[in-house]
Amino acid sequence: MTSPAPSQPRDGSALLVACMRNEGLFLVEWLAYHLLLGFDHIVVCTNNCTDGSDALLTRLQELGYVTHIDHDPAPGVSPQHNAMRLTIAHPVAQECEWMMHIDADEFVNIDAENGHIGDVIQAVGPADVIAFLWQPYGNAGLTEWEGGSVLQTFTKAQSAPLRRTVHHKSIWKIAKFGRAIDHMPKDPLVDDFVVKNTAGEEVSGRMIRHPIKCRYKMPFQQLTYKNARLNHYALKSDDLLLMKNDRGDGHGLEHQNYYLNSQYYRKYNRNEIDDTSILSRWDDVAKKMAEIREDAQIAELEKICWDTFKARRAEVLTPENIDRWTVHPAPE
Repeated sequence: MTSPAPSQPRDGSALLVACMRNEGLFLVEWLAYHLLLGFDHIVVCTNNCTDGSDALLTRLQELGYVTHIDHDPAPGVSPQHNAMRLTIAHPVAQECEWMMHIDADEFVNIDAENGHIGDVIQAVGPADVIAFLWQPYGNAGLTEWEGGSVLQTFTKAQSAPLRRTVHHKSIWKIAKFGRAIDHMPKDPLVDDFVVKNTAGEEVSGRMIRHPIKCRYKMPFQQLTYKNARLNHYALKSDDLLLMKNDRGDGHGLEHQNYYLNSQYYRKYNRNEIDDTSILSRWDDVAKKMAEIREDAQIAELEKICWDTFKARRAEVLTPENIDRWTVHPAPE
């Protein structure tokens, strides 16, 4: 018996992938929101979850909302890079022309045409890679998470592109690159490829040829939020930031980014303006969340994630650990 021929990707079809560990508190909102953006498939990769979010994703997969890839990367292997490798090899990736990777604290914010990912691709014009600029959102002074919506809670943001917070994520044509890291594709399979920003301006793609570097090198005037950007909720509340020290870094690295008053904290705690543009579709997001939660198992699995988080937070965020994970000013 011969194997069936692989399906050909439909022009404009797009896959969204995210890597998550212990993100059960925020999963349903993140998924409901992105299901409305016109992606043909959504893949969520998890590794070594301890909060029950892997079980929640398994049920979401059974209901047809998402493809769940659970993996256990070898010691020293970046969980995010391993997840990208597995996703590119997965059958759903073979069905799509485009692929985009974001994190659980990132939301694709589109204002081109009808707010779908295809509208951005069309607005940008012929391209092989499109770079989406981060718009950092601050903690709005919140110290403790008591549940609710990320999008409704954190509405204070950076007002315009700023050199010190520049970073991009990408959507790219799967067939033209051999692999990808979390921020951009790598190992181009063609001699010439076109990289654009979301305004449709061609930008340098030389960093795509670098084996590990992940920052686009583009002039400041090419940094843009036109047509789309990536809302980045890097901090959320103080306790959620501190709990990332318990969860671990997405690449398995050791650092002080998740310390209160760290350079990372000060850099991304942007609260200059109120920006509620992403809430323009909130009614539809709320309906989709309600639809997902109609399943009794989903509601119970979400409760497990919440109860597990609260118990772990009480155990981990002792006064000693909070002090250890705070950067204190040097004595004068």
